[in-house]
Amino acid sequence: MVEEPVMKPVMKPQQYYLAVDMGASGGRLILGHVEDEKLILEEVHRFANAPLRKGDALVWDVDRIFAEIVKGIKRCGELGKSPASIGIDTWGVDYVLVDKRGRPLEPAYSYRDSRTAPYLDTVPPFEELYEVTGIARQSFNTVYQLLADKAAGRLEDAAAMFFLPEYFSYRLTGGFGGKTRSEYTEASTSGLLDARKRSWAFPLIERLGLPAGIFDPPREPPYAVGVLDKRLAPGCDAEILMIASHDTASAVSLVDERQLYISSGTWSLLGIQSSPILTEAARDAGYTNEGALNGRIRFLKNIMGLWMLQQTRHELGDAYSFAELESLARETAARNKTVRPIDVNLPRFLSPASMIQEIKDEYRGGWTPESPGELAYCIYVSLASSYKQAVEDLENITGVRYPAISIIGGGSKDGYLNDLTARYTGKEIRTGPSEATAIGNILLQMKHSGRERPRRGFAETVIKL
Repeated sequence: MVEEPVMKPVMKPQQYYLAVDMGASGGRLILGHVEDEKLILEEVHRFANAPLRKGDALVWDVDRIFAEIVKGIKRCGELGKSPASIGIDTWGVDYVLVDKRGRPLEPAYSYRDSRTAPYLDTVPPFEELYEVTGIARQSFNTVYQLLADKAAGRLEDAAAMFFLPEYFSYRLTGGFGGKTRSEYTEASTSGLLDARKRSWAFPLIERLGLPAGIFDPPREPPYAVGVLDKRLAPGCDAEILMIASHDTASAVSLVDERQLYISSGTWSLLGIQSSPILTEAARDAGYTNEGALNGRIRFLKNIMGLWMLQQTRHELGDAYSFAELESLARETAARNKTVRPIDVNLPRFLSPASMIQEIKDEYRGGWTPESPGELAYCIYVSLASSYKQAVEDLENITGVRYPAISIIGGGSKDGYLNDLTARYTGKEIRTGPSEATAIGNILLQMKHSGRERPRRGFAETVIKL
């Protein structure tokens, strides 16, 4: 009797996906792959990021950021883990203007720059802007930045406007070759997109005197824009994808659409996923309508977030870790210290010369925080208080009561802030994943590939190599 040969299973080569997760204070490149039906994350590169002061302006060093992205891609090759695709996410509103030859028009301004102040009260009135775009009145909105560019004559030589994820993707591919560059979730933060139609509000753009030609039709992610320029990382044939390139859009793609969430980091974004809500109550409460996946809107409130703690720590010479500041804040609270919450969204906290001094000035006329623990405690209490107010406004606007808050992102690991949030809002707090943005980015790449999806949840720990 002839024995049948034993057929060995054919093992598919491991496929990696690279998330370039850029925040306004730092960037990380995180590889994802599926192992035993579970998503595993590996941090392959990290770098600091902050706007530079050039004269009176705050600008981004886009060449340095791009060089760091390329360094991280090369690191993947050194590890023998070249990605099949790469997706970039960043914060919203900021952009690079490019001329007809594809050259950037410098500088690339930071949203924390003060140049937009004279244009906040421009025509049309904000009430009319909100009725179309649903974007809250904030000094850093793209619409006000472009009006500042127009006044400075910077738009005369501009052939295109690239939001930051689009610009870095453009450079990675060596040019898009006529493909759509404008990704919907990022474009939705501009204050120039029609919230109902999910397309550029060209009547508004024309009324503002902005050149229509710089606006490419926005497209829903994920989609490919090209392949990695071989000169940047020889041996890597990664496809460059536009995922939900606004970081919060990638993060909240993991949250059940029926849940109230806080995406917690440098900024705290508190909201729900819904249809556009363009009511007077939503406008007056400072709620904004930004793009999400699956035809939904991120109806949310921008809250200053852990930026205040980050800047305070920096002014203290980085002598304290975030864990130490949290512990000192708890000790201050344990001494029965009662403090008045301050409004964390005041313009004075957006880009101050001294965050500590601005906090102290806000308490002038009464008790003033002095020690690191007192400063941290004031920030924590004020953030929790702002969450309370934002939740109350949201529930009044929607007529829905939410029993719990899902806190995602890096700030979800801050136990004291979570405790205070539960106490102030009266809600059950559910935390994680802390790497929500990178996970959302990678899952969208997997969706585009059609090859695999994890079935057993997400790895909560990033493996630092």
